[in-house]
Amino acid sequence: MAKLIFINLPVSDLARSVAFYEAVGATRNPQFSDDTAACMVLSEAIHVMLLTHDKWRQFTSKPIVDAHVAVQVSLCLSADSRAEVDAAVEAAVRAGGAADPSPPQDHGFMYGRGYEDPDGHNWDVMWMDAAALEQPRKAA
Repeated sequence: MAKLIFINLPVSDLARSVAFYEAVGATRNPQFSDDTAACMVLSEAIHVMLLTHDKWRQFTSKPIVDAHVAVQVSLCLSADSRAEVDAAVEAAVRAGGAADPSPPQDHGFMYGRGYEDPDGHNWDVMWMDAAALEQPRKAA
C-alpha cells in the first residue's frame, strides 16, 4: 500500500472547520468522522484529521497552540497551475479563511501563495514549472 499522510489539527469549531475544508476541495470521510473528529480527504494520499480540543487532549498533555498567534507548522500543497494557486486561496477566503499570511512568492518558474484556515493553521499552495527545472541554471 502507498504511504498516506494524516495531518492532525486541533479545531475550535468542528462544523465550521468541516465546512471550510469542504469549500477548499476536501471531502469528508464519514468512516473516520464523528462528533469529535472529521477525516477530510484532500487526495488519495493526504488526509486532514480535524479534532475538537477535547479529542486532541486525548493524545497529548501539551497545551494546544493558538495558531492565530504562534506558528508551529506550515503545510504546503502543490497545484497544477498559477491559476489553480490563486483559485485555492480565493476559495479559502470565501470560506472564511485569511489570504496571504506571508507575502506571495513569484520566482517565474515557481509561484506560491497561502491562506490560514479559521483556526489560524497555515497552508501554502505552490506551482512549479517542471520544464524550467530541467534547464541548466546560470550561476549568480
